Amino acid sequence: MSEALERRLRALEDRAEIAELIARYGPAADAGDADAVAALWAPDGTYQFDETVLDAEGIRSLVTIPTHREYMRRGCAHIVSAPRIDIDGDRAVAVTHSVVMLREGERWVGERVSANRWELLRTGEGWRVHRRRNRLLDGDAAARELLGP
Repeated sequence: MSEALERRLRALEDRAEIAELIARYGPAADAGDADAVAALWAPDGTYQFDETVLDAEGIRSLVTIPTHREYMRRGCAHIVSAPRIDIDGDRAVAVTHSVVMLREGERWVGERVSANRWELLRTGEGWRVHRRRNRLLDGDAAARELLGP
């Protein structure tokens, strides 16, 4: 196989692995599976939503916080859009939208609509999230900045 073809194949495999990693977040969060959520992150990774920053232990406990437990009790769906992925060697940035849908009676409403920036690292175990930032799309420039290049 030519070197150029090998590079193209690796890029496609990297994109597929990153997209799959991000796609696993919503079902893991909705299932309340702390281990599956934590496994998406590198050991030194962080997750910031609004002004809250979680380290590895905080990420693992995310599904047990009262707000999340209430979401699951009511019925929720963490939906993440297909990512725009930029890869640079062993680092990548993916940008997505996310919506947390909550059941209200017989209908579902968008409880939280956000911009997300996922900074990822290639590790010995594959791609992992090093840093995820999530901001509500409430008109504030900080959320729009996460969606930029």
